[in-house]
Amino acid sequence: MPYAFEDYVLDQERRELTWRGQVVAIGPQVFDLLLLLVDQRDRVVSKDELLDAVWSGRVVSESTITSHINAVRKAVGDTGEAQRLVRTVARKGYRFVGQLKVSDSLQDQAVEADIIAPVPGAAALELPDKPSITVLPFQNLSGDAGQDYFADGIVEDIITALSRIRWLFVIARNSSFTYKGRAVDVQGVGQELGVRYVLEGSVRKSGNKVRITGQLIDASRGTHLWAERFEGQLDDIFDLQDRIAESVVGAIAPQLERAEIERAKRKPTDSLDAYDYYLRGTAKLHQGTQVAIDEALALFYQAIALDPEYASAYGMAAWCHFWRKINGWMRDRQGEIAEGARLARLAVELGRDDAVALTRGGHALAHLVGDVDSGIALLDRARLLNPNLAPAWFLGGILRALRGETDAAVDNLNHAVRLSPLDPEMFRMQIGMALAHFFARRFDTASAWAEKALGNLPHLLPAIAVLTASYALGGQLQRARQMMQRLQAMDPTLRVGNLQQWLPLQRSEDLALFAEGLSLAGLPAS
Repeated sequence: MPYAFEDYVLDQERRELTWRGQVVAIGPQVFDLLLLLVDQRDRVVSKDELLDAVWSGRVVSESTITSHINAVRKAVGDTGEAQRLVRTVARKGYRFVGQLKVSDSLQDQAVEADIIAPVPGAAALELPDKPSITVLPFQNLSGDAGQDYFADGIVEDIITALSRIRWLFVIARNSSFTYKGRAVDVQGVGQELGVRYVLEGSVRKSGNKVRITGQLIDASRGTHLWAERFEGQLDDIFDLQDRIAESVVGAIAPQLERAEIERAKRKPTDSLDAYDYYLRGTAKLHQGTQVAIDEALALFYQAIALDPEYASAYGMAAWCHFWRKINGWMRDRQGEIAEGARLARLAVELGRDDAVALTRGGHALAHLVGDVDSGIALLDRARLLNPNLAPAWFLGGILRALRGETDAAVDNLNHAVRLSPLDPEMFRMQIGMALAHFFARRFDTASAWAEKALGNLPHLLPAIAVLTASYALGGQLQRARQMMQRLQAMDPTLRVGNLQQWLPLQRSEDLALFAEGLSLAGLPAS
């Protein structure tokens, strides 16, 4: 006889625990433990009873019992702190305290809960040729139906923000809201709407505080990709809606990109198309090493060959040339700078409404041709098109640091970190912070950020250069000279006299400061 509690169904005959129609993966002993607690829910179950029923009387350690109880709680979305469903009774044992509904069959339970399942025999919609997502209405857990408008407003903001991402196919609000107030089978929703990813969540309001939870699911495989909790005050409800929507979109966009990259990696190489070449190139670009950038550039060229109007691929290819320049990896400096500039111009021409193309192409142009003002303008347009694109913020922050706007640069970089706190390009945000603090004459802070960047990517030449100059101007000459040896080994051509060609600094005082620090550390003048 299946047991139903909250959104879970525990079926003894099938030995399955499901959540909203999805099977929850748990071990056999964890299942037995949960079943025992649910079956004996009217009383406290002692540890001796647990040993008899789950471990057949075999003596196990206290920590083993505790870890299995924790696994039970995790499986049903509970914690040792909350004890919402499984309560610890001190020196007595454990008790299941959730409200239970017993059903004669899973089919009855599905009818009672109004679970939406795919129609038998119905053909699933074909998935689009790019990542696809629907945002389901968030559950209102506040106990006040009058708060539905708040939850709905957050979802609508998230849908609008996701719709700005050109590489993403987003189901319209009117279709996703047909599921409002109904439990769903996420895989069934994916088939009905023809999407690979589903975002769902809940809203809980208490006094002036609100808590939003969200989780991203790969509906084609039934696996969870991401989950997060957001909290805030209701003093300005509309500002809170905007901030939560921005945070959710900023967090899930990199997760979607990573999931798509992994999907592309599983695809046979003889069936790759332009988009998959682009994804593979992006994965390589995130690694930041010389070998990886060379491989990324080749993959972006293959994407361009298959789709000559692929603006984002042009932007990423141009960005690879910039990265080769800044790290001293170019073999034909003049020719490669010209090629990178050509690719960047094509990116911004073909991608006037493509935030990724404008971001990578605009940043590459600023470095390759020295036009930082135009680069910032292009990145600002990218932000208007997609305010949640973290690279538009951190690359824009770096350009603002080069223009001497250090406070604005730090703000931009902090915003990028908030949008994407686990970003594979975090080392770029860290070197941006190092540059901004260096030109603000905060040498100890600049050193700390440069060291963090090098911790993520040890052969990052800009970080080594900033760290060297920061040590020198901060009075740590011995450490500065040690770093100078490392800097010259990476790029023997770097001189005080060609710093402007290496890094397009816009203020003469910033160039003089950088030159002073590197000169003190021992960089030759010419």
